[in-house]
Amino acid sequence: MSFGDPNNPYGQQPQQPPQGGNPYGQPQGQPGYGYPQQGQQAPQGVPPQGYGYPQQPGQVPGQAYGAYPQAPGTLQANNGYINVPVLGTVEVATMGRRFGARVIDVLIIGVVYFVLGIAGIAGAAGAAKKCDAMSSDYTSCMNNASTGIVAGFFGAILIFGLITLLYEWLMISFVGATLGKMALGLKVIKENTGQNPGLGGGFIRWIIPMVGAFICGIGQLLVYLSPFFDNSGKLQGWHDRAAGTLVIKKA
Repeated sequence: MSFGDPNNPYGQQPQQPPQGGNPYGQPQGQPGYGYPQQGQQAPQGVPPQGYGYPQQPGQVPGQAYGAYPQAPGTLQANNGYINVPVLGTVEVATMGRRFGARVIDVLIIGVVYFVLGIAGIAGAAGAAKKCDAMSSDYTSCMNNASTGIVAGFFGAILIFGLITLLYEWLMISFVGATLGKMALGLKVIKENTGQNPGLGGGFIRWIIPMVGAFICGIGQLLVYLSPFFDNSGKLQGWHDRAAGTLVIKKA
């Protein structure tokens, strides 16, 4: 009978831990349960993941769970800003600014119409004065003058329409803005490219309100008010949707 440690009253030999330094009998090479292993580091260049929801494939580290970068052409939480190719984040033009620009354009075109109208009336009056009331061909002369007045009236309508076409169509196509839009810092762009509408887009955007004008002007008014009916938040009118355009505020 051998005596062991005097501090061990029962004389039993203390159990030695298994070789490898694991006092709890956990197999080596296997992670423990419940808590992460201490001393383990993530591979170089890979940020450690915190507790909670796992990261989704393609998610940017540090980005909120479920949040993804917005693609071009999408609104940012309906706050009046939109992502447009080439231009980046731009502000959608408000209806107040668009109305103000339209008023300025109407005044500019109205001045041109007034000048041309005065010139036409003066020409018709001059033709009528040439008819001598005492002459035998006075009736024939007045009939010719009346015919000239009617022809001048329809000619003036044609000229007015041509002026409006060239002013609205060409300026929107190549510049992206009329004088009224320039004055209020607005621009018309192609939604999918961020560029000027071009001849095709500018013409479509112009012709739709003009067709509506033939219905006693009510159709034209509805086209200009149609941005209020746009549920997408982009304030696109029917003419904008048809042409693929968007009215923005220039930075």
